[in-house]
Amino acid sequence: MTLAAVSDAGPLIHLAEIDSLALLSAFETLLIPETVYDEIERGGLPDGISDLSYDLVDAEWSSVESDELDPGERAAIAVAGDREIVLLTDDLAARDSASADGIDVHGSIGVVALGYSRGLLDRDDAASRMRALQREASLFVSEAVVERGIRMLDGHRNEHDP
Repeated sequence: MTLAAVSDAGPLIHLAEIDSLALLSAFETLLIPETVYDEIERGGLPDGISDLSYDLVDAEWSSVESDELDPGERAAIAVAGDREIVLLTDDLAARDSASADGIDVHGSIGVVALGYSRGLLDRDDAASRMRALQREASLFVSEAVVERGIRMLDGHRNEHDP
């Protein structure tokens, strides 16, 4: 089974802030809605995005109804629902909306954990990057969420750790 995901702007920005955008290569297929790409382009494309393998996609985001979500979040949710793939978002309202529709949702912490489980990082590097998301990125993430992510690493050892 191919591991595919669609991202809204959050993980693209936050992972770039800690020089971890390459972890998105853990997904065999990465989709970015054109609405999301335009949004991040207006703010300045993150370093490393040109090195990523991704496909830009159109999205009929008007089908996702929520006053709390911006067009990029709505587009990403629409693509995830239509294609039955993982949604990558760090936005709580987007997570709630997608989860209510039965969409599998992961944030930047989950991308780091996936990178670890796929052997792209060792445990200490993954834990360090999770802490960096809290301390160095513009992402608001609580200490409890970071610690839960680190515990998740301990439960999913990769074949590259001793």
